[in-house]
Amino acid sequence: MDAERYDRTRPPYPDALVNRIVAAGLGPNVLDVGCGTGIAARQFQAAGCTVLGVEPDARMAEFARRSGIEVEVATFEAWDPAGRDFDAVIAGTAWHWVDPVAGPAKAARVLRPGGRLAAFWHAFQPPPAVADAFAAVYQRVMPDSPFNLQPTRQALDIYQAMFSKAADAIRDAGGFSDPEQWRFDWEQPYTRHAWLDQLPTTGALTRLPPDKLTEVLEGVGTAIDAVGGSFTMRYATVAVTATRTSAADPA
Repeated sequence: MDAERYDRTRPPYPDALVNRIVAAGLGPNVLDVGCGTGIAARQFQAAGCTVLGVEPDARMAEFARRSGIEVEVATFEAWDPAGRDFDAVIAGTAWHWVDPVAGPAKAARVLRPGGRLAAFWHAFQPPPAVADAFAAVYQRVMPDSPFNLQPTRQALDIYQAMFSKAADAIRDAGGFSDPEQWRFDWEQPYTRHAWLDQLPTTGALTRLPPDKLTEVLEGVGTAIDAVGGSFTMRYATVAVTATRTSAADPA
């Protein structure tokens, strides 16, 4: 993964989401699981928090450190908290990589009673004409890819299964309040260049051979040209969140 490109192109999280998590928390000490290049961590720092990142990719971790984030290189499941505890555990576009049993249990162990676990993701929906064109490109180049989604389905509906799975795993772990979903809707305009710059950092495209990636980028670029060279992406950023209810380890 190109850490510089990832940090440059990936959208930040809505300030309203960050502020709500901070306001609902016990205090300023935040653990950022799968912090990547530090996109969310820097936003929480700007909101007055002290953030420790845990990130398995050493290249991403080093980039985050250069931007002022303290990061320890490990998977969350293997990471050693060394007796430390936190007011909030967050995960921005990362919790789906965490083991659904070990992850919530680990979060419960490192959260202070009353602390908050918040995992959040962006669900995006391009305009219908652009969505149809993108789907046609993915169908042609990557017929077996999860990118090959029916363009008529709303992105939020597709993501909802992941949100529900995360909530169920937190519920099953014990030691948390019943999980809630917080949703924040916003928009971001993209030029052809800006969208193609971001695209190689997403999902299955990170594992495509160079010739297939080039074919996807050319097809998507042509689709954006056909609608005037730019478009506005609608985002729904959704947090799955719960509060630590007791000091005891979960069952």
